Amino acid sequence: MGTSAPEEIRFAILASGRGSNAEALMEAFQSGFLPARLVVVVSNIEGAPVLDKAARRGIATQLVPHKNLDREQHEAALLQVLVDRRIDHLLLCGYMRLLSPFFLARWHGKILNIHPALLPDFPGLHAAQKQWEAGYKVAGATVHFVDAGVDTGPSLLSGSLVVRGDEGAGGLAERILDEVEHVIYPRAVRLFLDRLRPPNG
Repeated sequence: MGTSAPEEIRFAILASGRGSNAEALMEAFQSGFLPARLVVVVSNIEGAPVLDKAARRGIATQLVPHKNLDREQHEAALLQVLVDRRIDHLLLCGYMRLLSPFFLARWHGKILNIHPALLPDFPGLHAAQKQWEAGYKVAGATVHFVDAGVDTGPSLLSGSLVVRGDEGAGGLAERILDEVEHVIYPRAVRLFLDRLRPPNG
């Protein structure tokens, strides 16, 4: 894959919920801003809104449920889907599953995630709420590579906003999502693709 042209690079999105970041990425792929192919959107949750959003755009979807499976069984099923579809890279969009070291080793340097904080501050859950409660005047989000830690992989791109002070924790979370995450995730993937571009590409 090292000499592939960007348009030949194949991505999958993994998501568990409503998929607003996923939809921003879908738009970026379909508009040509991301010169690669979004092959499939995968969810572990039956009825997840992200699957409907992908289907409405004509993007293939795949349900890989984790219910009644241990992590090894679920990841084996997920890996089979990704191998069958010849996926090169993964984009996590609210994918609410911890990936095992075995799975991550298979995809080392090939998985991106977005986190609603300026890492390394506030890793883990409820990051926007923690920023609000800490009284931060500037908040934001970070796109990073995924490793075996919790939001500890190398950062690729971040973005920030000024906290007004009247949003509340929920309002700040929505502002970070709408004003920062939806903007920087496609840009980060474009940056990632530019780094994959051959020297004469």
